[in-house]
Amino acid sequence: MHILLCIDDTDNIESRGTGEIATLISKGIEERKWGHCSKITRHQLFIHPDVPYTSHNSSMCFEADIDEPYISHIISYASDFLEKESAEGSDPGLCVAAVDKILEPEILIDFGKKTKKEIITISQAYDLAEKLGVHLSEHGGTGQGVIGALAGAGLRLSGNDGRFKGKLKIESKTGIEKVDYILSKTGFERVKDINGSDLKGDEMVIIGESLKAVLLEGKSTLLVCSKKDENTGSMLWEACNKQQIKSF
Repeated sequence: MHILLCIDDTDNIESRGTGEIATLISKGIEERKWGHCSKITRHQLFIHPDVPYTSHNSSMCFEADIDEPYISHIISYASDFLEKESAEGSDPGLCVAAVDKILEPEILIDFGKKTKKEIITISQAYDLAEKLGVHLSEHGGTGQGVIGALAGAGLRLSGNDGRFKGKLKIESKTGIEKVDYILSKTGFERVKDINGSDLKGDEMVIIGESLKAVLLEGKSTLLVCSKKDENTGSMLWEACNKQQIKSF
């Protein structure tokens, strides 16, 4: 069984972040041999004065391949973990969805997209979760985090939203490497320019100190932008910076 597990609103300004808590939950699942978990993606939601959040209003999601009988154990484990480990004043929410059993996946995806641009209520989130057959639960505070948890699952399911947690560094003497080398040394599945074209294996990319992956068309993707070489005047590729991939 393939599942999505997403959490939201587990932290406060001084505590460890939601991404770290998601990491601990995924490690706990693997340590108990309930399944194998994927990398975690961060999904940006609507920033608005009427939407309560601690810092960036983003949820954290990962996928896992599990044996079906373990799904109830995973829900129970993640629920208990959130109740024990979420920060004071937070409003944690949990969503666990069996991908093949989501009744109308396109509606879940649309819900995720809506939460990036408009205010959604807790009751709307619960109503949709019930309609789709998705587990959704609150574990402290106001329960506001259920909105982001459900939204993050939908955005991850879309395959076209989210930045992968963490940064990747590559050993490089010059700071410029071929696409094939970058792919061989990282978890990237492809390198793509910001306008949508895939780079060839022998094309060169300025990599900088670290690289950030985004989820695009279901794959871990390094986005690059064109840059003019000041010495030669020729065009080069350069890994996009945080501001350039902010929309993810």
